[in-house]
Amino acid sequence: MAATLAACSPPSVTLRAMSLARQHHDDEAVTLLRRELVKHPENLEARRLLVRLLGSSGHLDQARTEVTELARRLPPNDPTPSVELGHALELAHQYEDALAQYDHAAEMAPTNPLGPREGGMRAARWGESAIARPRLEEAVKRGAHDEELFHALGLVRLHDGELDAAAEAYEKGLAEDPKALECLLGLASVAVVKGDGALALKRYDAILNRRPSYAPASLGRAWALGKLHRVDAANQELDHALELGATPATVAKLRGRLTHLDEAGAKPPSVDVDREELGAPADPAEPGAPRDGHLPDFRDDHP
Repeated sequence: MAATLAACSPPSVTLRAMSLARQHHDDEAVTLLRRELVKHPENLEARRLLVRLLGSSGHLDQARTEVTELARRLPPNDPTPSVELGHALELAHQYEDALAQYDHAAEMAPTNPLGPREGGMRAARWGESAIARPRLEEAVKRGAHDEELFHALGLVRLHDGELDAAAEAYEKGLAEDPKALECLLGLASVAVVKGDGALALKRYDAILNRRPSYAPASLGRAWALGKLHRVDAANQELDHALELGATPATVAKLRGRLTHLDEAGAKPPSVDVDREELGAPADPAEPGAPRDGHLPDFRDDHP
C-alpha cells in the first residue's frame, strides 16, 4: 500500500521546477521554488536550484541573496554556498569569477574535496587542462575517489601528453566503477596515442563487449587491426562499423589506408584518421557520449 501511494505521489517541487526550466519556463520555475521556500525555508535542494536558475537568467544579485540564505542554514565553512555561487556565475558566463568561487570553496574548507573537485571538473569541461589538473589532483589528495573525477583527471593528463599518468587515472576510475565505459574509452585513447595496436585492440574489444553497437569502438578496432597489419580482418571490421552507423567518409579514409598497406606489404604506418572518430578525444571539452571527451555537467542534473 505504501509503495502504491509513493508511486502515485506528485513529483517533488525541485523536479517540477527542473521540468519547467527545461521547457524554458524559467520564470514559472523560479516562482514555484520561491513559494516552496516560503513554506519550507530549510529545503536546501530547492534553494540550490533557485540559485542556479537565477544565475542562468542573469539575476546574480538575487542569486547572491539566496546563497547568503543557504549559508545561514549550513555549518560554518561549508563550501556548498561558494560552489553554488560559482555555478550561478558560470551560467551567467562569468567564468573567471566562477572559478574564483570554486577556489574560495577550496580555501575555506581545506580538507574538503568539494571545492577543488568542482573547480577541476568545470575547468576540464571548459577545455582548460592546465587549470583543471592541479585542482583535480588536489581533490584526490583530499580523499575524492569517484569514477567521474578519475576520468576527468585521465583526460587532462592525456591532453598534456602524460600517457602513463593518464592510464593510471583511468585504471583508478575503473577500480571505483568496473562498468565505467568512459574510463575504458580513455584507456583505448591512450593506446591510440601511443600507436600500440595490440593494446588498442584489447581495449576496443572490451568496449564492444559491453556496447556491441558502438560504431566508434568498431572503427577503433579496425584501426588496431590495421596497425597490426591484419588487413582482411580490418576491412571486415570496417564493414561492420558502417552497419553500426559510422560515417562513410571515415570508413573510406581508413579503408584507403588499408588498401595502401595491402599493396605495399610493409609495416603499417600510422592511420591518419581523427582520434575522435575512434572514440579518442580531440579536445577535453568536446561533448558527446559515450566516447572519452565527454565530461558530466552539473547541468545534466540541473537546468
